Amino acid sequence: MAGGKITKKIWQVALAVVIIYTAVLTVRNLITVISVKHRMGQLADQKQQFQARITEDSTMLEHLKYDEYLEQYARERFHMQRPNEYIYIIEE
Repeated sequence: MAGGKITKKIWQVALAVVIIYTAVLTVRNLITVISVKHRMGQLADQKQQFQARITEDSTMLEHLKYDEYLEQYARERFHMQRPNEYIYIIEE
């Protein structure tokens, strides 16, 4: 009879260890999934920002192919001027 109780206790301890180990792995995997989903959301936001920036830059590149726009861009962005010309910068 004593041998039966010991065997039953060993199986109970083994079962408890398996259950605890499974619970720990499940929680760990759940935390990983939540972390990955959060990161995916951040990357999706960055993707939208970069796509908008690419669209803006592509439009700007097309405009800069024309001399009139190139001159206007250089004057506005880099405060360039022609010889004997004065530029007054007014900031709002």
